[in-house]
Amino acid sequence: MENLVYLLPLFGVVALIYMVFLRKWVNKQDSGGARMKELAAFIREGALAFLSAEYRVLTIFVIVAGALLGLISFLVPTTHWFIVVAFVIGAVFSAVAGNIGMRVATAANVRTTQAARTSLPKALKVSFSGGTVMGLGVAGLAVFGLSFLFSILFAWFMGGTWTNTHDMTVVLEALAGFSLGAESIALFARVGGGIYTKAADVGADLVGKVEAGIPEDDPRNPATIADNVGDNVGDVAGMGADLFGSYVATMLAAMVLGNYVITDMGGSINDAFNGIGPILLPVAIAGVGLIFSIIGTLFIKIKSNDAKESEVQAALNRGNWSSIILTAVAAYFLIAWMLPDTLTMNFFGMGVSEVDSMNVFYAVLVGLVVGGAISYFTEYYTGLGKKPVMSIVQNSSTGAATNIIAGLGVGMISTFSSVLLFAGAIWGAYTLAGFYGVAIAASAMMATTAMQLAIDAFGPIADNAGGIAEMSELPEEVRTRTDILDSVGNTTAAIGKGFAIASAALTALGLFAAYVTFTGIDGINIFKANVLAALFVGGMVPVVFSALAMKSVGKAAMEMVKEVRRQFKEIPGIMESKAQPEYGKCVDISTQAALREMMLPGAMTIFIPIVIGFAMGPEPLGAYMAGVAVSGVLWAIFQNNAGGAWDNAKKSFEAGVEIDGEMTYKGSEAHKAAVTGDTVGDPFKDTSGPSMNILIKLTCLVGLVIAPILGQVYGGGEAHGEGITNSEEAYIEEEIKEMEAKEASKDLSKVSGLWAIDGDHTYIDFEIRHLLSTSKGNFGDVSGSFEVGSDIRNSNIDIMIDAASINTRNEKRDKHLRGEDFFHVEKYPTIKFSSSDVEKTAVGYVAHGELSMRGVTREVDLPFTFAGVEESPYKEGLMVSGFEGELTIDRNDYDLGYQPAPGMLGKEVTIHFDAEAQQMQE
Repeated sequence: MENLVYLLPLFGVVALIYMVFLRKWVNKQDSGGARMKELAAFIREGALAFLSAEYRVLTIFVIVAGALLGLISFLVPTTHWFIVVAFVIGAVFSAVAGNIGMRVATAANVRTTQAARTSLPKALKVSFSGGTVMGLGVAGLAVFGLSFLFSILFAWFMGGTWTNTHDMTVVLEALAGFSLGAESIALFARVGGGIYTKAADVGADLVGKVEAGIPEDDPRNPATIADNVGDNVGDVAGMGADLFGSYVATMLAAMVLGNYVITDMGGSINDAFNGIGPILLPVAIAGVGLIFSIIGTLFIKIKSNDAKESEVQAALNRGNWSSIILTAVAAYFLIAWMLPDTLTMNFFGMGVSEVDSMNVFYAVLVGLVVGGAISYFTEYYTGLGKKPVMSIVQNSSTGAATNIIAGLGVGMISTFSSVLLFAGAIWGAYTLAGFYGVAIAASAMMATTAMQLAIDAFGPIADNAGGIAEMSELPEEVRTRTDILDSVGNTTAAIGKGFAIASAALTALGLFAAYVTFTGIDGINIFKANVLAALFVGGMVPVVFSALAMKSVGKAAMEMVKEVRRQFKEIPGIMESKAQPEYGKCVDISTQAALREMMLPGAMTIFIPIVIGFAMGPEPLGAYMAGVAVSGVLWAIFQNNAGGAWDNAKKSFEAGVEIDGEMTYKGSEAHKAAVTGDTVGDPFKDTSGPSMNILIKLTCLVGLVIAPILGQVYGGGEAHGEGITNSEEAYIEEEIKEMEAKEASKDLSKVSGLWAIDGDHTYIDFEIRHLLSTSKGNFGDVSGSFEVGSDIRNSNIDIMIDAASINTRNEKRDKHLRGEDFFHVEKYPTIKFSSSDVEKTAVGYVAHGELSMRGVTREVDLPFTFAGVEESPYKEGLMVSGFEGELTIDRNDYDLGYQPAPGMLGKEVTIHFDAEAQQMQE
């Protein structure tokens, strides 16, 4: 059963195989006539040229960042050099995820146009299949990459079984490199892609639609190819890299906290996953979510060629909710299988709590329900025909200014319901299962990422299809069908962004909890001036980041506007369709602007937390991270929803809307005002808004990666002596007295009486060299006692172990160990240690005695430390003590020298014990 750990990557493999099959189907569809193919080739070449240029720049970044991570791994013992490898793999996988989306979108767009010439149902099938390829590619790579890397590191560092928190921390710290690489590429891809697409879009709209009065995507507009390229660069490649990073970060946060759940339980979980069920649960939930996303796509279809936007939206909702419900059902069985009935949690020493495993399932439901509620409210604030959008439409009748004011108001008020939902999710999940529950809720919310991304990606494909139809001068009914899909795509895109920011909010809390654990700080005190200052700086960063993104779009759009105006003026015959515009020059403007302008926001995101961490310490950095998270969530919701509402307010005029009792259509003054509002909203929803969730998670990930070195430099926190008040001094004195009392209780000579070993809280572990690795195991049935006399030299210890309780989490191997070649438990059922006397040493104690196993008795010296005595919190008057130690024996001395093959097993066995005992009542 232990091999189940290594089966999780198969979820990703299945998704990638299905993706290849579906991509072949898309490529087989008819791509239309020569003009359509020519236009599609322009878009494809422009998109791939941008990606190629962007990846060349980002290669330099990956090399520099990898070198810095290598330096960190050299300086910090808990950070392994493999973090550099994981970082590079994460960056490459993120780039590949975006590339997969780009290639399939630029193949599916023209095929959707051709399908729309036949019917709306076929156009939906082709465009959604293209989106599904992207969704499965991104989610499949994420699940495969993270689980495969984990399985390698788990086998390498821990021999395939949980041994201790330190080793697992090293594994997860290396995986943080994978997530950091993914999020770094995602940030640049999202910001760069957003600047590209909106520079082209704004330039095309301002000059083409507003000044020249020509339709959207008209072939006479020099910026129209750049605009359609931008749909793929920003809304496909950028979004793919974005959600790849979000997916990985969400799983990683839950895995890190799962490690501390295992630690709080003493590493005693015995499951089919080598004792690491809480760590692997988020990956397993993501895996089944991937499979059920595939199933959910089968429900997305329409029958009528005259279907309206509401029917297409209903089909998408049907597929989405079916995958969510199936994932919830599967999560119930996964949790029942992978987790013990009761979990012990004590995050940050806030008190031990016993949590029923079903509470974790309820936390999953919290995540799924809140995700669904976010979808509902996002659709309400951005959907066609909804009250908020219609209020913007009505305000368009009095000009662009009132349109913009109304849109800003819609975006601002939309934060109310969303933030309350986030707060409720955090509170509910934490109440149910602590910080682990919060992280699992985020994992559940993102479990159906493949479906969410498929729904998201079909929108830009349909948008491109409409552009190709317009530029190819196809019949009006073709554009009408693509516009229906595009309109629904605008709403689903807003919903997808709502999902992403919701998961970012919950994931940030999980990563923040992991950061606090890694640094060793015991909290964040906002009454400290430097902490409060860092909190305000964190709140400011999303605002400045948004400003930089908006200014970059404005700057690039100005260049685009000037170029489009120049071509209209200097190239005679464009407006009469007698001359072809110079599309390539507009593509070049967007490309160069995006590459140039994406660097500053990206550098700011990565380097500010590093500077604050090393200059001010771990506590101010924690405050900075909190400030970024809270401010970033608010700005993301505001910008995403305002931009989506402005966009659909503009589209409302295409079918005609009633304003003051009169029908108003495209070309009217109100429509022109709506176009201006949409132009303002475009960089809101496609550049700065979507970048906020990456900003939040990347800030936390940078903090997580440098956390070990901060903990080492600052000794687990800052000096508490600075600026101590009288009340604080009294508190510290009380703490010192308590510590001194605890230390005194660790003196074995001050303890007397008979103590019974508590087998439920005593652990006997062993390890032995196996070829080039280390095999590990334990004994589950331990009993015994110790008695302390007035003179500790007269004390004695008796420990008895049931040899048949040996457990290496491999039943076949355990059966062999119980047999005649090794312990021969039928003849020698008990392993026993009995001491004759105890001696105090400079570092603890040594028990001199005899160790008996397999009928052989040898004298041994057992060094141990005494942990002290405390009153049990569960029973008044019951005193509990603890001790631990370690010794190494030669197995040949006990007739255990069997070798499966020459040199396979080492001769030395290291035995470690950690025991708890209860004082016997007289």
